[in-house]
Amino acid sequence: MSASTILVAALACAVGVIFVLALYGVVALLAPKNPYPLKDAVYECGHEPVGDPRVPFRVQYYGVALVFLIFDIETAFLYPWGLVARSLGWVGYIEMAAFVIVLLVGLLYAWRKGVLKWA
Repeated sequence: MSASTILVAALACAVGVIFVLALYGVVALLAPKNPYPLKDAVYECGHEPVGDPRVPFRVQYYGVALVFLIFDIETAFLYPWGLVARSLGWVGYIEMAAFVIVLLVGLLYAWRKGVLKWA
């Protein structure tokens, strides 16, 4: 790396830090300061929180969320591929088939481990 590259990177970082600090300063000066008990109360989905927040919950929810993310990302990859599928030729189809097969193997693994059982 040359000295000019390092200087430009350092300058960009400095400008970014100064910008963030300036915005914090503007917010501190202009934001209304009117705390009251209702404003400081805990807000949870529009309802008053009931019970202890440290209650353990099932780890299975994480598994369902991860499976959802896997297939959400699959959809994000399939849509643009579908737009250019003809221009990719057979190589594109083979690569997408490999991608879908890997995801199906992951789904079968999650299914066999019982991740998809809700109750």
